[in-house]
Amino acid sequence: MKKRTGIIIVLALLLAAMAWAAFAPLHAGSRDLLFEIPKGTWERRMKGDKTSILPEHVTLTLGVRDVLLLRNSDTVPQMFGPVLIMPGQDFRLPFGQAGEHPFDCTAHASGRMTVLVIDAPAAGLPRLKWRLHSLMNT
Repeated sequence: MKKRTGIIIVLALLLAAMAWAAFAPLHAGSRDLLFEIPKGTWERRMKGDKTSILPEHVTLTLGVRDVLLLRNSDTVPQMFGPVLIMPGQDFRLPFGQAGEHPFDCTAHASGRMTVLVIDAPAAGLPRLKWRLHSLMNT
């Protein structure tokens, strides 16, 4: 009987946690998603190193993580789209609309980086799925 009561309590707590995740408002400590171009990136590229410094695709969520922040810690300038990011400089790119945005990027092995901006998920199952996906990708 005690074992059964324990299982019921655990299931009730799990259901309560899922309900909270599905309906609680989305909050972020910062709306920036930081990617750093490390020192020595240009030098490694000139030696033929194809190691990925930045991801090929970045996903941002409006209202949660909707600002791409690039930090150039390298010793040479880097290009991101039409912007020249000097050594030691940060570049913040806020997004206000959902969509797919391709950029040329000298710090990326392929020379391109795509930023996918998605709408904030609606309450209910979409928000629960979004939270679970975010948890798995952290």
